[in-house]
Parts: sequence; C-alpha cells; structure tokens
Amino acid sequence: MRVRKAVLPAAGWGTRFLPATKAQPKEMLPLVDKPVIQYAVEEAVAAGIEQIIIVTSSQKRAIEDHFDVSYELEHLLEERGDVEMLRRIKHISDLAQIAYVRQKEQLGLGHAVLMAKELVGHEPFAVLLSDDVVVGDRPCIGQLIHAYNETHSSVVAVMEVPHEDTSRYGVIDSEPAGDGFDHGRLHRVKGLIEKPHPDNAPSDLAIIGRYVLTPKIFEKLEQTQRGAGGEIQLTDAIEALMQEQEVYAYAFEGTRYDAGTTMGWLKASVELALQRPDLSAEFRDYLRSVPL
Repeated sequence: MRVRKAVLPAAGWGTRFLPATKAQPKEMLPLVDKPVIQYAVEEAVAAGIEQIIIVTSSQKRAIEDHFDVSYELEHLLEERGDVEMLRRIKHISDLAQIAYVRQKEQLGLGHAVLMAKELVGHEPFAVLLSDDVVVGDRPCIGQLIHAYNETHSSVVAVMEVPHEDTSRYGVIDSEPAGDGFDHGRLHRVKGLIEKPHPDNAPSDLAIIGRYVLTPKIFEKLEQTQRGAGGEIQLTDAIEALMQEQEVYAYAFEGTRYDAGTTMGWLKASVELALQRPDLSAEFRDYLRSVPL
C-alpha cells in the first residue's frame, strides 16, 4: 500500500525558545522567510504525500492560519501588482490537503502520533518532526518511502553522530540489510536505546525526526506504558513493534539542522540564507565584514 499521509506533531510548548514562543508556536519561527513547519510540509509534498495531518494544541492557531487562504492579503497583493509574492502566498494554501487534530495533553511524541490514528486509518504513514530541517537533492522522507516500498516494513531515518553525542538521541543496534540497496544505507534494526551514555551506545547511528510506520504502530502505542515525565515514547512502541515486524533504518542523504535548539536554528538560518541566490552574495559580504 502506498504511503499517502504524513503526521506532523506540533503541539509542544517550545520552551527552549522562550520568550519568543510565549505567544507564537515554535513551528512558526522563521528560517530566513519561511516558518520552520513549512519546510517539513514542502518536503512531504515533494515526496508525493497527499494529506498532511498536523497535531496541534490550543496555542497553535497560527499554524492553521498560515496554511489557510488569506483573502485580504491576496487582494492587497493583487492591487499592488506584486504578482510574485501573490504566487508565493497562494502556493502555501495550495500545498496539500491539511487536517488538524488536537493533542489535549502533552504526553510525548508517541501520544501525539497516536492522536492521528483515526485520520491515518489502516495504512502506512510518514511522521516528520519539523524541528529537524533536512535539506538535500532528494526529500528525506521520500528516501524513507522508497525504502518502505522495498521492504514493506517500518523505516526510521538515521545519521552518524559524534560518539560523545549519542546521549542526546535514540541510537540503534543494527546489521547491514544487504549490499544491493542504496550502497549500504539500509540497516536492519536489532534494538533501540533512548539517549544512551556513550559507554553503552550500540552504535553512532542516531534516529532523527523522520519515520515511515506501518499502522500496527498504533496498537503498540496504545499498549505502551508512560515513561519518564509521564510521556509515551515513540521509540518504546517501535521496540515493541520489532517483536512482530521487522524495522529498518535508512542513513539518508542530505544535511540535517536541529532547528529545535537555539544554536541549531541559528546555523540553519545562516546556511539556508547562503543557499538563496537572491541573498547569498550580499549576505556573504556582510558576514565577511563582521568582526570576530
């Protein structure tokens, strides 16, 4: 069955960015001139996703407004003759079919994914965490969908991280899935450890915020006990899923920015601006002039 739907959890408080996120969602913080969440939606659409399901909370109305039609703004741009900006604004509301579901309690990533169960139904689906901005020639989630089509199993995105940083991630224990698929990028997952001490990390392959999951994951999420902080962890449910189905990891091609931290957001802002043809030359000149 084809992967047609994507879930974007976006209900968290964004406390790392306070006070900027006191009255606006962290997902709406701009990277250059687009909000963080729009990068994830555009990635999903580029990979062939037809329906986006955004899991929100009562404080996230700005996300819904952003992807909705803004008749007044469009009328103003049309009157001014700003055809290019009018095209860009219309593009946002035309990106995809977007549905919203509320997560009334902040009970972790696993719980957020579970909130989308009724809208996803009995089919495989993608999960994208918009804090992880991935830039590359091929959409990251599209690479995972390709791996799913080959394996018909759940697939998580992984990247190699410095060994001393493994305590910040979920880390996989794995074995190669064979040399015949994408030059050894595909791994068969044997185990997962959430934020292991470097001495206990089974590898340096860390899970980042891209997943393609079979619908069986919902059953496992419903059975998963709350862990630290009273949260339902997605990695716990994936571990349970591995008892019945194979799970794979895919070492994706592309550059990942952790826009969920202040430093990661700053790095992404600078590097994405340098990739923009309309900004890069002037911005490079400015950076060279900054005394360090």
